[in-house]
This record gives sequence, structure tokens and C-alpha cells, in this order.
Amino acid sequence: VQLQASGGGLVQAGGSLRLSCAASGSIFSANVMGWYRQAPGDKRELVAHLFKNGNTNYADSVKGRFTISRDNAKNALYMQMNSLKPEDAAVYYCYGSWYGMASWGKGTQVTVSS
Repeated sequence: VQLQASGGGLVQAGGSLRLSCAASGSIFSANVMGWYRQAPGDKRELVAHLFKNGNTNYADSVKGRFTISRDNAKNALYMQMNSLKPEDAAVYYCYGSWYGMASWGKGTQVTVSS
């Protein structure tokens, strides 16, 4: 399954963005889907996971501000990002795992101005 993230852009601190990830196949059967991010010079880090059973987990730094969701009918994963901070600036990648086979989408850049 191929993934393509979109929705990044430039936003002022305190603003919002909604990232989307389109999958070329069914996401219903994915064991887990998620968003990761990588800032220049940093390692790629987990932002949020959404498990097949509906459970989620978030990085402490985004709890209460970001919400991950999916639309199985559209084979799409989303992440609503509110109250953005300059430290949220990074390239965001969507991720999916189907029975141990992982897929990564190309990233989308999020820039937050202070």
C-alpha cells in the first residue's frame, strides 16, 4: 500500500492545520497507522498512532492539541493539529503497518512562524 501525505504549509503559532494521508489500498486492515515527524538535525519521532481497535497514543508534546483519525471508506488518515507551536515545525510522514509490512509516505512540510 502506498501512502501520500498532504496538507502541510506555513501557519502562525497558535494556528491550525489538517494533514491528510491517502492510501492506495484499504486501511481498514492496517494493524496500526500513524504520523511521525522529523525536524532538521533530529531523529524521526512518533507523533500519534491509531490502532485497528480504535485506540490511540500520542507524543506527550502534542497531547490535547493534535487528533488522529481515519476514514476507512476513503482510505484516508488525518491529523488535526491545533495550537501549533514553532517546535511543531517538521516534515510529517504518515505510516501504516499491515501484518508486519510497513509503508511510509513521502512527507509534507509543516512550518510554524512565531
